[in-house]
Amino acid sequence: MSQPETYNYKVVRQFAIMTVIWGIVGMLVGVWIAAEMAWPALNMDIPWLTFSRLRPLHTNAVIFAFGGCALFSTSYYVVQRTCHVRLFGDKLAAFTFWGWQLVILAAAISFPLGITQSKEYAELEWPIDILITLVWVSYAIVFFGTIVKRRVSHIYVANWFFGAFILTIAVLHVFNNLVIPVSWTKSYSIYAGVQDAMVQWWYGHNAVGFFLTAGFLGIMYYFIPKQAERPVYSYRLSVVHFWALAFTYIWAGPHHLHYTALPDWTQSLGMVFSLILLAPSWGGMINGIMTLSGAWQKLRTDPILKFLIVSVSFYGMSTFEGPMMSIKTVNALSHYTDWTIGHVHSGALGWVGMISIGAMYFLIPRLFGRQIYSVKLIETHFWIATIGIVLYISSMWIAGVMQGLMWRAVNADGTSLALSLSRHSFPRPRRRIEERPWQADMKK
Repeated sequence: MSQPETYNYKVVRQFAIMTVIWGIVGMLVGVWIAAEMAWPALNMDIPWLTFSRLRPLHTNAVIFAFGGCALFSTSYYVVQRTCHVRLFGDKLAAFTFWGWQLVILAAAISFPLGITQSKEYAELEWPIDILITLVWVSYAIVFFGTIVKRRVSHIYVANWFFGAFILTIAVLHVFNNLVIPVSWTKSYSIYAGVQDAMVQWWYGHNAVGFFLTAGFLGIMYYFIPKQAERPVYSYRLSVVHFWALAFTYIWAGPHHLHYTALPDWTQSLGMVFSLILLAPSWGGMINGIMTLSGAWQKLRTDPILKFLIVSVSFYGMSTFEGPMMSIKTVNALSHYTDWTIGHVHSGALGWVGMISIGAMYFLIPRLFGRQIYSVKLIETHFWIATIGIVLYISSMWIAGVMQGLMWRAVNADGTSLALSLSRHSFPRPRRRIEERPWQADMKK
């Protein structure tokens, strides 16, 4: 009779496989809706395939299906390995897997049907939000229960990041989704007007800050040292990085609401905290990259390490760009343009996508006890992904800046500012009018 596994790898394997599957699905939907922007006829006049319905499906699939499964998988693996104990509550862990897949399935059905509460990254209606809450509370119990029964006194820094991400997302999700249901498929927020917008972007930006940043920094602090076979560059810096990020990120949300009805002081506060965020963000990036000190040569031959390190480089770039875009004068140019889309994807594809892929390439062979099928294919994958992302975000930057400049060249009534200025600045030349024969006769 085979001996039971020391650790619960079953749920880790399940989430790892679904990470790959949902990554393919979510990114294919993204490619499809991008094509719809160029060729609108691709929606075939079918309401369920319109950009407005598929766009939230794409964002939720890549963030919560692909990214979420990556976080479940890696956090369950890391917390067991660093605490030297099996996951707390095997059945509860299994519920988090099946419950999360049910949430994703419900999203895939409801979004094309137009069932949404129209909050970015929180579009799901209230019955699905309740299921998310149940899954998330179970996740917290499993994760922190494992921490409590650990066999080592120290809590490794990756677990601090995973723990902060779990707790903060729980609070954000509950308070942003407080609604009054009017049917099974429709509800109205308990907040009104600008208060609703403020709560939404407190949620929205911190979904980026904790779901897409803190959680994936947990991945960085475990998998880069493991793959590089080097200790973290500075453990003290990692602790400072954690607390600085946790206390600063939560205040940055108002920068999404510049030049709106939100009070001006609140917008300025969001801008200031966004600029402060540059320091802890780059502290984490430097800590991740400098972990390779003494082992830089491994980048030449290890494509998994390339994925992990380049992802951190994208993290550094997008966390420099974000604070710059929060400055009001810059935001006046960038807001509502493709520049913002480029910024989001430098973080989502470059940071989240590449570190998740690197972690899966590390995990899956170990979880299934098999050699990787082809290291050359990983290398090819890396270069296609890197070049593609750079071309994507560069084109979005160029398009966005052009859009912003063109909008500045338009008057409030939609007429061209350049044309109106030219008319006022330069007198129009008088056109010589030739006399008609009958006019000459009249003069006689």
